[in-house]
Amino acid sequence: MRHTIDNVNKKGGCGSDDDPDAVLDLVHTLMHQVRAQQYQALQGGDAPLTHMEAKVLGFFGRHPGGTQSDLALHSGRDKAQLARLVKGLRERGLLDGEADPADKRNLRLRVSEAGQALLQALNAASHEVSQRAMAGFSAAELAQLQALLRRVRANLDGAA
Repeated sequence: MRHTIDNVNKKGGCGSDDDPDAVLDLVHTLMHQVRAQQYQALQGGDAPLTHMEAKVLGFFGRHPGGTQSDLALHSGRDKAQLARLVKGLRERGLLDGEADPADKRNLRLRVSEAGQALLQALNAASHEVSQRAMAGFSAAELAQLQALLRRVRANLDGAA
């Protein structure tokens, strides 16, 4: 009988410590865990956000008066998907919009007061998760981890 290895359920991911696939699998797993813990704090509220809704809200928080076209250029996402997200956020009162005085076809979007409150809650949850995740790391270790992750990103950017 052939012996099988269960790498899927193995704690810490698959492969050895020097396996590039194992490293990226761990990064992927960590990001899912971080996102889940960030949004878990919001899910019990009156207006829970999905990851993409939070991204859209955050964009208009950083770019008040931006348009859906600005968001599409920034995110590279499908315009129809973004239009649905913006519409849903407006219907829930999290985004406000007004016609562009120079071109009435464009809608200038801003985060509403309710949206600002949700963004603040998400930022607080994100900060708390970051603090927990990095507990016990020295400043030098954090700098080294950031440098290594930037190198991974640069490798991927160079391959594109």
